[in-house]
Amino acid sequence: MAWLLRRGEVLASVDVARSRRDALRSVSSGAGRGVALVRGARPVPALGSRGRVDLAYLDPELVVLSRPRAGLPPRRAAHVLVAARGSFERWGLRPGDALELKE
Repeated sequence: MAWLLRRGEVLASVDVARSRRDALRSVSSGAGRGVALVRGARPVPALGSRGRVDLAYLDPELVVLSRPRAGLPPRRAAHVLVAARGSFERWGLRPGDALELKE
């Protein structure tokens, strides 16, 4: 198990997934903790998630680059954060937020 933090505050427990598909399956099915991080994966457009989950692209240092709308992910994206719908709003997650993963 790992913890997702922002400025020392724990946001959630997180599953580190092997693929975006595994992350989406875990989060949307409720089988996981509701939050997954795909590390080192080349992000792809958010097609197929259609509002079922929250997605954010992170740079190599886990800084939030953007939340996908339409189009391609940012070039510097190195990770994808996937959470149960509404989580990012509850956390107040915004582009520029520096996240930390404690394993």
